[in-house]
Amino acid sequence: MTSERLRTLTSWNADWKGLRVAVLGLSVTGFSVADTLTELGADVLVVTEKADEEYARLLPVIGARLWTGSLESVPAELVEFAPEVVVASPGFAPRHPLISWAQENDIALWGDVELAWRVRDKVVRADGTPADWILITGTNGKTTTTRLTATMLVAGGLRAAPVGNIGTPVLDAVRDPEGFDALVVELSSHQLWYLGLQDSPDPLSPHAAVCLNLADDHLEWHGSFDEYRAAKAHVYDNTRVACVYNKADAATQAMVEDAEVVEGARAIGFDLGVPGPSDLGVVEGIVVDRAFLEDRHKSALELTTVEELASLGLAAPHIVANILAAAALARSLDVAPTAIRDALRGFRLDPHRIEVVARHAGVTWVDDSKATNPHAAASSLAAYPGAVWVVGGLLKGVDISELVAGRGATAKAAIVIGLDRAAVVAAFERHAPTVPVFEVDADETEVVMAQVVELAAGVARDGDVVLLAPAAASFDQFASYADRGRRFAAAVRDRIGTEDPGDHDAAAAGPDDAPRPDDLGDAEDRG
Repeated sequence: MTSERLRTLTSWNADWKGLRVAVLGLSVTGFSVADTLTELGADVLVVTEKADEEYARLLPVIGARLWTGSLESVPAELVEFAPEVVVASPGFAPRHPLISWAQENDIALWGDVELAWRVRDKVVRADGTPADWILITGTNGKTTTTRLTATMLVAGGLRAAPVGNIGTPVLDAVRDPEGFDALVVELSSHQLWYLGLQDSPDPLSPHAAVCLNLADDHLEWHGSFDEYRAAKAHVYDNTRVACVYNKADAATQAMVEDAEVVEGARAIGFDLGVPGPSDLGVVEGIVVDRAFLEDRHKSALELTTVEELASLGLAAPHIVANILAAAALARSLDVAPTAIRDALRGFRLDPHRIEVVARHAGVTWVDDSKATNPHAAASSLAAYPGAVWVVGGLLKGVDISELVAGRGATAKAAIVIGLDRAAVVAAFERHAPTVPVFEVDADETEVVMAQVVELAAGVARDGDVVLLAPAAASFDQFASYADRGRRFAAAVRDRIGTEDPGDHDAAAAGPDDAPRPDDLGDAEDRG
């Protein structure tokens, strides 16, 4: 009976009243789920290890109940509640006791994105249809590409918002009374794993989707690389118009080839080379679209130039790739090339993403603390070959050896930080023995970056770059990647003094950033 009822719940206007729903996790995502469901009339029990004081105070106000305590086993209160649906925040891994319990008892298991898709028609456009969804995932570059795409759509005259793993829950956008033409949804592998569980009569069907790249990450959450890849591949499920993929990453092309899509959906490739007739790419320094025009076999549309991107601080190869992906997604919604160019002229990268924090005595200090896995750090090192590399942290079960043997071998020196620094030092000993390695053995957060900067200053000379690209998560020693980056920048400025604050170029001028909510599940990874 329950499963039959759930199959009818594919609209905001369906009968949700009295549906028993357990919500796992209470931060930004968990609260948005509870708030939505209580508004719909569901009976909601929130289960979490600990609750933010404000959210705990608000839950009874909105009509939900709260249980807090250890989740190492299934609470008796949850069993007694007998939920018909469990909506889990993405931090709950597949082998978590509560997730296993739900699956063993055949209880429907959703993520917040599944719920948002089912109620997406709360606010509709003038033609009576809900907003189009554009999905973005990848091991790296998701947030930058999500912001780029939303900026391009807005420049093209559409009402659009970047949502999802970027920090704003999809449910908040779905319930916005003003409504949207398009939602640009950043999805983590965790969120995609939950989507992959669904057997819905109205499955999520995006207008366009992209997996930017694929590399080892989150193996401790998924259990294996194959499981991680399988989760990422769900981004293309049921795509209607454009499956955008990275021609330089064969795994993303294979995902598109294997995907079950709506008939008529096109595969659109991008890379930094000359594009084919259904691709976006670069021709003699000109960024072009050969996918979304009638005469694509014989001509191309200019979007911008690499020279102009360089003047905007956006010419690092991996950033150009993100721009191409975002442009493909925007073009799938008929955004004009001129609007894309205008959007890029006003775009700024997030803080802690290849951000120049200072230039002093010929040395450039770069904060790429967002490079929280080897794939992201490889892109940073490609942009700054021969840098003094600040590396290390919490490796999340990922082997760093390949990165050290490749990009790391060209570093001028390595300064190793973090809980897992022994593994990093060992990788240099095995694969890059000629690179000088300095180990920061401080465990106190307050002094780590001061030691890093002191060591780096002793190595770097006129013309050198000191690059913080840790290839690891920050939670071993810092509150977040943002905290790590801010402490690095502060230590640099303390070292060089206030008389030369550095040259904060275009890449440095972004909005203030904040750590991602813990229950978004991808708080540290870009994965």
